[in-house]
Parts: sequence; C-alpha cells; structure tokens
Amino acid sequence: MPSSLLVLVGICTTGPAPQIQWPGLAGERKAVKTVSPIPSVLSKSGPSDGIQMIGTMVRVMMFQSRLIEIGITGWILRMFCVPFSGPKLRLVLFWNGTLIRLPTGFCASFANSSALIPANAVVCPEGAPPICAPAAVIEVVVPNLLSTVAPGDASLVLRTTTLITNAWFDAIAPYSGWTGVYSSLGVLTGGDSERNIALLYASHEVLLSLMPQFADDWDGILDGFGLSPDNNVVDNSPAGVGNRAGAAVVAAREHDGMNQLGDASGSLYNLRPYADTTGYEPVNKGERLLNPRRWQPDTRTTGSGIFSTQQFVTPQWAETQPYSYSKPTLIAPFPTKSYAVRPNGVPLPAYRAQADEVLAVQAALTDRQKLLAEFFDDKIHSLGFSTLATALALGLDLRQFVQLDFLVNAAAFDTGITVWKNKRRYDAVRPFSAIAYLYPDTAITAWGGPGEGTVSDITGKEWRPYLQTANHPEYPSGSASFCRAHATATKLYLEQIAGLDPDAANDLSYWTPAIPIAGAPLTVPAGKSRIEPDVTPAAETTLGWNTWDDFSEECGISRLWAGVHFFDSIPAGQDIGEQIGTEVFNWMKARLQDTPE
Repeated sequence: MPSSLLVLVGICTTGPAPQIQWPGLAGERKAVKTVSPIPSVLSKSGPSDGIQMIGTMVRVMMFQSRLIEIGITGWILRMFCVPFSGPKLRLVLFWNGTLIRLPTGFCASFANSSALIPANAVVCPEGAPPICAPAAVIEVVVPNLLSTVAPGDASLVLRTTTLITNAWFDAIAPYSGWTGVYSSLGVLTGGDSERNIALLYASHEVLLSLMPQFADDWDGILDGFGLSPDNNVVDNSPAGVGNRAGAAVVAAREHDGMNQLGDASGSLYNLRPYADTTGYEPVNKGERLLNPRRWQPDTRTTGSGIFSTQQFVTPQWAETQPYSYSKPTLIAPFPTKSYAVRPNGVPLPAYRAQADEVLAVQAALTDRQKLLAEFFDDKIHSLGFSTLATALALGLDLRQFVQLDFLVNAAAFDTGITVWKNKRRYDAVRPFSAIAYLYPDTAITAWGGPGEGTVSDITGKEWRPYLQTANHPEYPSGSASFCRAHATATKLYLEQIAGLDPDAANDLSYWTPAIPIAGAPLTVPAGKSRIEPDVTPAAETTLGWNTWDDFSEECGISRLWAGVHFFDSIPAGQDIGEQIGTEVFNWMKARLQDTPE
C-alpha cells in the first residue's frame, strides 16, 4: 500500500479555515486548517490509495471543533481532505494519549498518532453504536423541525419523520437485500459504509424538499461526514444511490394529498404549504359554541393582548396516500356520549357524566400523571426516543434500526390517516367546550391552572385543561392510536424479524436514564415541569415502563389526565392503532422477504 510519513515537531494548531493548507488539496466550507512550524508535504494519492501517517504532535484546538472523547485519556478527531481530482478521501485520526483541559477554553493533547485514510468511507467510531449516520441526521433535524411546529403537531411531525426514514429504507435497500418502496435499484455490493453514505444523501434530498429553509443545515450534515453536498451524481455509487432513492421519495410524496408545497389549488405565488384542500369549516366559532356536540376551535392568548383562534390542522391528512392500504376504511364506534344532547340543547346524563369524569381526574392529578401527560404529548421524545432506546439496548445493527424506525413511523403515519378520517367524520366536541357549556357560571371543583392546585371556586367557562387542547376534533384520540400502532409494530418486529420470544419482544424495562440520549427525557428534576415550572414535580421523578403494553396504555390514559380527551376516545383510537400497526408490519415483512432482482 502506498504510504507517506508526516512528522510535526513543535506546536500544531487546528481550527476552521476556508482552505486546507496542504499542497495538492482543496479546502471545503468547514475545512480544517493545520499549521506547523516546519513545512509539511503530503503526497497526492490516487482514487483508491491509502495513506498511513505516523508521528508525534502537540495540538491546540478550540472547543467548537468536533471532539469525541473516548474514556479518559484519549480522543478521536475527524478530518476531511479533498483532492483536486478523484473521489473524496476521508481521514480519521485515532489518538491515544493525554487530554488536558485548560481553564482558558482550549484542549491540549500530547499523543502518538496512527491513521489510515480509506477512500469514500463513512464509518462509526470504534466501539460506538452502528447508527452514527442516522443519529447525526436526527440530531440536526429535530431542533429545526421543532422551530417550525410543536412536538404535539402529530400530522406534521410524523410526515417529516416518516419520509426521512422512508428515504433511509430505500437508500440502503440495494446493499441490504430488499426493494425500496419508491425505487428499485437492484443489488449492489457494500456494507455499512456504503449504507451510511447512501442514507445521508437520501436524507439530504428529502430534507431539501420538506424544509428547504434549512438548506445550510442539511448541507452541514454531509459536510460533517466529509461528503460534498454538491455531489449530484445519479449512478450506482453510494452517493448516487442515495440521491436517486431520496429523489424517488420526494417525487412520490410531494403531491400525495397532503399539499406539502401548497400548490394544490394551482397557485404559483404566495404558496401556503399544508393548507387545507378539503373545504372544512367548523360549525362553532372560537368564542361561540353553536352546537355542543361538535368541535369548537380554541382561542389562545399569549397573555400580552394577542389572541388567535385554532384552525383544524391538515384535515387533508385523511386523504393522503397511505403505505399499507389504499384508502381508510376503519370506522370508529359512534361517540354516543359526545352527541348526547337533545335538539333543543338540553344535555343528557351521558354527556354530563363524561365531562364530570374529566373534571374529577383533573382535580386529583398526581405529579407523575402530569409529567406523563407532558411526555406523551411530545411525539419526538416519546415515540422517537423509544425506538432509539430499543436500538441501543438490544444492539440492533444499522439495517435493523432502519427497518424498525421506518416501520414504526409508517405505522403511526398510516394510523393517523384513518384517525383523521374519523375526526372529520364525527367532528366531536372537546372537553373544554363541553364543560363551559354545562357549567358556564357555576363554581366547580377542578384543577385551577399552573401552580394553583385543586380549587373549588372556578367556573366552567374559566376552566382550562392541564395541556393545551390540540387543533383538531376530539374523537378518536390520535395520541392513543399512535402509541398503540407504535407498540404493536415494535413487538411484532422484535418477535418475528429480530427473533425474540414474545415476552422479550414486549419488554421495555431497558429504557432507563442510563440509555445515552434516549434516556435523558425520563428523568425530570424537581420543579422542571413544562406546565408547572418551579412547582412540579415536588421531587425528582423518573419515568419508565416494564413493557410496551404498559407504555401504550399509559400513553392513552394520559390524554384523559391531560384533560384534552374524554375516556371513550382512548380505546377507539387504540383499536385503530392496533389494527393498522399490525397491517403495516405485515406490509413491511412482505417487502423484506421480496428479494430484489
């Protein structure tokens, strides 16, 4: 193997620069600049050559540089080199030595180094989980996504996560023995390095379609792995496979009924992405309940004089193309209690009883119930992190993680389409509207608001639920259905694909705060509730579940604790999630068994 020797004597400084200062190498946007007291010459390598570097150096590096510590006395530094011609070479330096933290905000390392530069390789650090590439995508996507929507905006959150994981699934298909959903790219030779490159480029394509305003961040994901965002090849290289797979997902989904681009009406200017295409109009007004059976948009206030009234979020989700079936056909049972109002407006006992149940539950909320209501309202931390925890705890490989992550997202996505169809069908009243209708000026015993505890002098029209009511009709519960679909699909995958016995497939006791990243949301320090800061919980509280069944059940009942659903909405949603979670798993299993040609 061709080799060259590079010895740096004295002090070597490293930091961001527009060019790599080595002869024969052109720098990138986030290139690393290396300056040594003596000239250094790095021989120019051919497209598939490797380079071995042996030397001793002292490095000074600012904290904002990428630094991954291994143990106590060593660290790994990633550097990227781009020749003027030929494919990109990725340089990974593994350092074993002494890392000294200085109070000035710098690190100094005294070490011997050895490195090998494989051409076009994207590998996870030794000892790290094999999902570093998808994890890097998640790390960048989540904060950007949550800067545009709330964690509980299920239709928009799930669309984003489902299309990204679909792109991963299709991108690694040629290297993994299955056919993609929207692309059939044959069978190619490759391992995790090729899979990583392909799924990174596929992610890039889909993200540019979903959230083009963050293009620099999507480019940065590729930059972080030493890959060029401008590599638009459409050949059988890993980058070409990723570009083709991602583009196929975009082509299939930009006009799938969700009105992602806002051009469904034929408009060319001032487009409104995800605007309603169904013509839905609420019967009730934000400040006036005309029909106590039907959904009323809530009017919110910032507390500073600004008021806004809800609009049914993406009612056209009910008409979006599912993965595992052609059109939604499951019909939830009729919400008898929510419609138990005479034509003259007189409420029947069943209508009053379900509203009183919500008030009673809210008046007796425990700290744990409040925290679970907040936790399950966040679809990223509850659904998304549960899959990450499973991958880390069970040691799933890259292919298994991609399969499972796409499966559970598609299960929730397809479930949501049917649930939204039922929400539009019944257009049922939310608890805050029913309680204000029943007890407008009557003092009731209920939760009095953040930090107020249970009070007995609040009127029905003053009462608000523990969580903000979502911007869509009440029945059936979306969250209950998503969690049941997620849990059902996960258990089936772990049993029938990963080979666990039924009890082990249902086990979730491994999801603890000890799990890296995914375990963080499970521990809530005293006074760190989102709704009741400085009050709830009274003492540090750790969340967790023994089984996926427990997870699904508490997710469902948390919507009653939150005060945003009546009880009957929960099993109605769970029944839909159970059926569609199973249906999506069977669809996925058949696809994995369909060997590509």
